[in-house]
Amino acid sequence: MLRNYTALNASLLQPGSCFCQPAQNLPQRVGFDAAAESVMTDLKHVSAVLIRPGDGIDEADRRMIQRSVRLLLVVDENRKVAGIITATDILGEKPLQVIAERGCRREDILVRDLMTPQHRLEVLNMDEVRNSKVGHVVATLKKSGRQHAVVVEVDRNGRHTVRGLFSATQIARQLGVAIQTSEVARTFSEIEAQLAR
Repeated sequence: MLRNYTALNASLLQPGSCFCQPAQNLPQRVGFDAAAESVMTDLKHVSAVLIRPGDGIDEADRRMIQRSVRLLLVVDENRKVAGIITATDILGEKPLQVIAERGCRREDILVRDLMTPQHRLEVLNMDEVRNSKVGHVVATLKKSGRQHAVVVEVDRNGRHTVRGLFSATQIARQLGVAIQTSEVARTFSEIEAQLAR
């Protein structure tokens, strides 16, 4: 059977070699009337960056920096979504509160101590997102006071599958607005003011 095939030439992997990762090509610029999906990180095209609840927050911070993201999906041992953790959770007041409450060190704080657990995680429905504009997403993030929104697909049995993520930073970048603050309401006020010019 193999007599019609010759073996491929092999060589040694070069030092410092990188690896391919899926990439989603989002449009460079959008407006408020563009389709909401045009600013969504679609997890069918981009791998989610994952972490476990028992991992340390310094590891979560390193992973965010390494992958240039500000949100990690927290997954359990069965790879089911246990929650999310954001850069704001890690770099904000939460670690200081845990240190004060427990008398521990920063190195002792785990992802589970700071994450938003699954049972408290508000999500948007992909069916509604498909029929929405960027302006709707901006209004939603502004109203919630959050930097991120999680999008789910809902099957016939009502089960959720995390499909995508919205990021205030990514949306601002695609709208062509520079953001210097992590304060969401102010961020979106800046976006509206700059786009009104």
